[in-house]
Amino acid sequence: MTTDNTHFLSDQIKSLGESATLKMSALARELGAQGHDVISLSIGQPDFDTPKHIKDAAKEALDKGITGYTPVPGSVKYREAIVNKFKRDNGLDYSMKQIVVSNGAKQCIANICLALCNSIDEVIIFTPYWVSYIEIVKFAGGCPVVLKAPIENDFKVSAEQLEAAITANTKLIIFSSPCNPTGSVYTKAELESLAEVLRRHKDIFVVSDEIYEHINFGDPHTSFASLDGMYDRTITVNGMSKGFAMTGWRLGYMAAPQWLASACAKIQGQFTSGASAFGQYAAAVALDSDLGPTREMTKEFERRKHMVIELLREIPGFRVNDPQGAFYIFPNISHYFGKTNGTDTIYDADSFAMEVLNNAHVACVSGSAFGNDECMRISYAASEETLREAVRRIKEFLADFA
Repeated sequence: MTTDNTHFLSDQIKSLGESATLKMSALARELGAQGHDVISLSIGQPDFDTPKHIKDAAKEALDKGITGYTPVPGSVKYREAIVNKFKRDNGLDYSMKQIVVSNGAKQCIANICLALCNSIDEVIIFTPYWVSYIEIVKFAGGCPVVLKAPIENDFKVSAEQLEAAITANTKLIIFSSPCNPTGSVYTKAELESLAEVLRRHKDIFVVSDEIYEHINFGDPHTSFASLDGMYDRTITVNGMSKGFAMTGWRLGYMAAPQWLASACAKIQGQFTSGASAFGQYAAAVALDSDLGPTREMTKEFERRKHMVIELLREIPGFRVNDPQGAFYIFPNISHYFGKTNGTDTIYDADSFAMEVLNNAHVACVSGSAFGNDECMRISYAASEETLREAVRRIKEFLADFA
């Protein structure tokens, strides 16, 4: 007999939401274990292997005995490579003391919020947002303020919206570009308009999540910290998982004002200490090497994007924009809300995702997990054959809904 002792859990953990992307992936695995042929387009993971030269570097590190603890903020070799990367790719000058390496970019964001957020502090989150932003802010004690942008605006928040949302309690802004879940990319001009607002509000900091920097199909990437007046107020978060197909390596990093970097290292020192030594060695090699494999991967993602958009636009009622980065499509599927096929009814984005999973055996993620309850996220980090079959199944299932 099992006793339910969940009443012993802290109020903080009870209020913490589960990651919707991980939950949908688990549901897809469960359905697959029952014998169904499930296509999972729910996880944000490149379907490419880590490039050989990076794996070889990790093996070299192991052979050299680089297996011990590293300094909490990261190994010297890796932080030097990060400093060089920011200078080379983003025109940003940082010292090693301004760099903190973490066990994934997610930990960087958690460290930042824990270091900055008090109970009265408002954190503006551009919406649609990555699933963990809002839960991390809440767990850190901050007050999330969602700032919504619709598909008509390419899911991008305007300067006017930002100005209207700022209050005396606003302390932090969090956004990603290229964006998860929408794939939208803020142009330099759009970022400059946001920076112009912030120049009038001196005590607000910005977390610029640039983890998808290299998966960009349009204009060259612009780091928010490179804009006039934003360097000392921006914490740039990046990492190895997306652009280098290194999701399981768990290597993220941030660049920040030194006082904040020191605070984040202090927090990390009490929770996890440093990331893996041989992983950091390999990551340094990745940053210092030619980006040929990354560029080839990005070209393939762009090709798939155009294909998936074309296929999705053939589904009646789907509204699809043309994102310029990452590897997601975020179609508006609200046309189907309230419709039935005589057996099943689609009420909202959550039920849409579950109906598609249970009947078409395709796993996507409800837009409600990202702050938009009219859309769903489709990852096209899968083969062309898999993507074509997934969209075919979705289209066929929806054909019976009046």
